[in-house]
Amino acid sequence: MATYKKRGYKPKNKGEEAGQEHHDSTTAEVFSTLDSSASRTEQWVARNQNYILGVIGVIAVGVLGYLGYQQFIQQPREEAASNELFYPLQYFRQAQQTDTAADSLYTLALNGADGKYGLVDIIDEYSGTEAANLARYAAGVSYLQLDQYEQAISYLEGYTSEDAILGAVSLGSIGDAFLELGQSGEALSYYEKALAHDTNNFTTPLYLQKAGITALEMQEYDTALGYFSQIRDEYPQSAQASGVEALIGMAKKGS
Repeated sequence: MATYKKRGYKPKNKGEEAGQEHHDSTTAEVFSTLDSSASRTEQWVARNQNYILGVIGVIAVGVLGYLGYQQFIQQPREEAASNELFYPLQYFRQAQQTDTAADSLYTLALNGADGKYGLVDIIDEYSGTEAANLARYAAGVSYLQLDQYEQAISYLEGYTSEDAILGAVSLGSIGDAFLELGQSGEALSYYEKALAHDTNNFTTPLYLQKAGITALEMQEYDTALGYFSQIRDEYPQSAQASGVEALIGMAKKGS
């Protein structure tokens, strides 16, 4: 059992006195060791203070550099890129809203006019900005509408988005381009990626239908039947559900 020394306590005999001296000696050794360790630490710090200060300085410069880059370089680039993007996006939106002269509007969106940047210029000049990323999407869709499928794939593959609709449509558009190039397997793969990107009432039934029809043409009847049945069962109110029973019949007949 542990014993505690009371205030004013004196050893009763030599044995206790010897024990007390041993305890005092041990305590002194502990403090001596602590002092020694602290001293060695101080000596190490003193010897290596230039290195330590250098590391701290590098970290500080890195942090300040990052903050400065964001504030004085990246943010102004983002603003400039957004301002430049406004002009070609007007042509892009007009092209999507009309069938008249759509090709010329898509071309203007891509290449610019009247000294203004087009989508391709913004991608090249403002790489790494959100505006350039969005320009990739618009450029990919523009090339798809102009029947330049390899260009469409190239730009759309460089586009990244967490957005439910745009992310799915970009992947599905790559599938459309591969389908036009006669690469049905690649097309089906991208339709499936579009389905995996997000589940919603707009893009999901659309790409279920595209995936099902592509699988049907590839004579993968069970796969096609699965996609068509999903439209019937889960999206009965969608536009794609109107003719899905006929597609289900074709898939069943093929299998």
